[in-house]
Amino acid sequence: MDEIVLKVEGVGKKYIISHENHAGSYTALRDVISNKAKSILKRGSKQLPKEEFWALRDVSFEIRKGDAVGIIGRNGAGKSTLLKILSRITEPTKGRIEINGRVASLLEVGTGFHPELTGRENIFLNGAILGMSRLEIRRKFDEIVEFSGVEKFLDTPVKRYSSGMYVRLAFAVAAHLEPEILVVDEVLAVGDAEFQKKCLGKMEDVSKKEGRTVLFVSHNMGAVASLCNNAILLNRGEVEGFGPASSIIKSYFSSSSNSAYSFDLKHSAVKHGDDIVELLSGQLHDSAGNAKGTYKIDEEFNLTLKYKIKKSISASVVPNIQILNAQGECLFVCNGQDVQSLPEGEYAAKCTFPQNFLNDGLHFVVIAFITYYSTNYEHNFVLKNAMAFEIIDKLHDNPLRYNYVGPMPGYIRPNLMFKVSKI
Repeated sequence: MDEIVLKVEGVGKKYIISHENHAGSYTALRDVISNKAKSILKRGSKQLPKEEFWALRDVSFEIRKGDAVGIIGRNGAGKSTLLKILSRITEPTKGRIEINGRVASLLEVGTGFHPELTGRENIFLNGAILGMSRLEIRRKFDEIVEFSGVEKFLDTPVKRYSSGMYVRLAFAVAAHLEPEILVVDEVLAVGDAEFQKKCLGKMEDVSKKEGRTVLFVSHNMGAVASLCNNAILLNRGEVEGFGPASSIIKSYFSSSSNSAYSFDLKHSAVKHGDDIVELLSGQLHDSAGNAKGTYKIDEEFNLTLKYKIKKSISASVVPNIQILNAQGECLFVCNGQDVQSLPEGEYAAKCTFPQNFLNDGLHFVVIAFITYYSTNYEHNFVLKNAMAFEIIDKLHDNPLRYNYVGPMPGYIRPNLMFKVSKI
C-alpha cells in the first residue's frame, strides 16, 4: 500500500466577523476616523454585532506519497484557508492533521522571506526552516539560482525585488530543497507564461520522477488537468468531490442547473454581456441534439450558443470561441457569422466540429463576443472556463495501431491517408 503522507480528519476553521451597522448610509473618511477615535475612547464599551463564519467545515481526505493533487473551487471556497492550515500558518478550529515529512509552501509573494536579507541569505534561511543542513543547501544552491534566473541580484535585499523576481526565487527554493510535500497557491500567476510553464514542469518532476507530493491550488483548469492525477473540489468550505482530476474538473464546471457541457444564464442572477449583447446559454451536443460532454474521435459534434442582441448597431456582433487543451494551450480560435449586423432579438449560433479533428483528452471552451466596426473592433466580454468536454480515443483496440498504446502525440488527429502508387 502506498504511504499516506497527509491525513486530514474533520478539519474546520471558524472566524468571528464584526459588523458595524451604517444603515446603508454613505460614510466619509472623516466619519471613519471619528468612529475609530470614539471606539478607542470608549474602550470597548459598545460591542459590535458579531457573526461566526466557517471558512472550512468537516474537511477530510488522505493524500499518498507521490500524488499531485489539485485543489480547486470558486472564489471563497476555502482553498487558501486549507493551504494555510496544511502549512501550519494558522491552526484549525477543530479536527486534526497528520503530516509525514517536511512541507515547503509558496502561498503568496513574500511568504517565508525576510525582506532585509539578500536572495542568497534567504535561500539558506528557508533551507534551515525546512530542517536542512548548510551542506545540503549548498549542494542544491546552484540549481536554485539557475532555475530562478536572479543570479545578478543574488546579493540584493529581496525587498528590492519585483513581484516576479520574488516568486521566481521563492518557487525555486521551495521546489529544490527536497520537501516531502510541496504546497503551491495561485501565486505562480504573478510570473510570466514561460516561467509558469517551467514551474509546472518542475512540479511534474517533483511528483512523477522524485516521488514527492504536490498540492496545487489554481483557477487554471488546464494546468490542474496537466499536472495533477487527483483533485479536491471545495465549495463553501466543504469537500464536494475528491478523485481523478478529469472527473473533478468536470464537476467544477457543474452546478444545480448547469453541467460541464451545458449552461443556462437566462434566468440567472449572474449575467455575461454588456449594453450590446448578452450570452443566454451554451451547449455541446451531438448531431441528434443530445447534450453530452464526451465524444469519440471519429464523432461529429456541435457547440450552440444562444444570445440576445440588446440594441441594433451598424456593426457585426460576432460570437468567438477558443478551444484549449488539457495543458491550457489554445488550439485554435473560431469566430464568424454570415451577416454584418443584426436587429434586436435572440439568436442561436452553431459551430460544428468535424470528425477526426481533435486529439483525445480533456478540452476547455472560452467564450467571447466581439463587435467588428468598419475600421476597428471591441471585445464585449470573455467567459473563461465556460465548458469542458472530453475526446475519447476509441482506437486503442484497433489492429492498425498494432502494439502502440497510450495517447497519440500532437494537438489534433486528422485522419489523413497516404495514397500509394507504384513508380
